[in-house]
Amino acid sequence: MALILNIETATTNCSVSIAKTGQMLALEENNSKGYAHAELLHVYIKKVLERANLKPVQLDAVAVSKGPGSYTGLRIGVSAAKGLCFAIGKPLIATDTLQSLALQVKNTPGAIVPMLDARRMEVYTAVFDNNHRQICPTEAKILDETSFKDLLDDGLVCFIGDGVEKAKSIISHPNAMFIEHKFPSVQEMAMLSFEKYKSNDFEDVAYFEPYYLKEFMGNKL
Repeated sequence: MALILNIETATTNCSVSIAKTGQMLALEENNSKGYAHAELLHVYIKKVLERANLKPVQLDAVAVSKGPGSYTGLRIGVSAAKGLCFAIGKPLIATDTLQSLALQVKNTPGAIVPMLDARRMEVYTAVFDNNHRQICPTEAKILDETSFKDLLDDGLVCFIGDGVEKAKSIISHPNAMFIEHKFPSVQEMAMLSFEKYKSNDFEDVAYFEPYYLKEFMGNKL
């Protein structure tokens, strides 16, 4: 048995859950237009613990979405996770944000391309096969009309995430499928964190940093 607190703050979605062996016990989630993580995160942590009738010391681990994503959102989530790990003496797990988003696509015969909004026509992205195995590295990609052409020429490609609106506006291909208005969530993250727990894949609480992918830009959250 593993009781894991999962924290997802890489986008505007503030998402927190308690999961037992990867199965959800309690969930709190809010995806407002702005970033309300500073106000909501600790409230949500308290709520899911109460709903699961648990005290923090009863947790087996704390998991956090490591990025890429919003600099501010990642910083808030990781700081909260590390602080809790220090306080209760439990291990820290970090899960890949884009992989969690890709897991929302099920039963597709083609490739999966999660996209998170970055600056202007740029997205944070990677490519996964239909078994959710990553087949191309994570990158900050500036989109144009030829983006993912080779992949699209090979077959169906499902684009998902809050960066899809940009892609849809310039990528025109019969093999392109767009799933808009989707955000990483602890609902998919819970199984990823449980798999890491089973393999003792933990982070160094003192030195772990989010995967920002790019340097912080002052006018971009």
